[in-house]
Amino acid sequence: MVVLVKDIMTRSVVTVDENRTVKYAGELMKKTRKGTLIVTRKNRPVGIVTDSDMIRKVISKNAKPSELRVKMIMSKPLVTIKPSDDIVEATRKMKRSNIKRLPVVEGGKIVGIISLTDIARTSPEMLDLLEYRLKMREAPFEIKEKVTSGVCDSCGNYSQDLQNVRDQWLCESCRDELEAEY
Repeated sequence: MVVLVKDIMTRSVVTVDENRTVKYAGELMKKTRKGTLIVTRKNRPVGIVTDSDMIRKVISKNAKPSELRVKMIMSKPLVTIKPSDDIVEATRKMKRSNIKRLPVVEGGKIVGIISLTDIARTSPEMLDLLEYRLKMREAPFEIKEKVTSGVCDSCGNYSQDLQNVRDQWLCESCRDELEAEY
């Protein structure tokens, strides 16, 4: 089952104009109880400001929030995703960009935001599957074992001497039969 970004994204997104003061942005975060603001220029998304940005770029540097503009501390370029993309792609983008939130954009306009929390809330098991799927796509498939134990793909019998022949794990008897055919 494919889960799309639009199925689990948060639709309420708070935006702030890039020319507003950081003090205003901080007050807006407090008022709306959001740790993230999408920064806009002429109503188009251009960056993102998080509570973490406030700490790293303002508080820790003892800067005056009333004198700084949001565009001076926003993270850019803005990494976005479409509502029609699946959450595997969202997870991949977050991992690649080392971010926790992705603004959802359609036609140049913000329509939502998706976070790692949204993905985790979908289903805890989904995270394991997403991670496994991402690893499978990143690494080429290769069989490392030469001999293993298990059920023969041909006869269905258990064997401690399975070997991979033409992408099938075969017991000794089935390997002999296969060799006799050729």
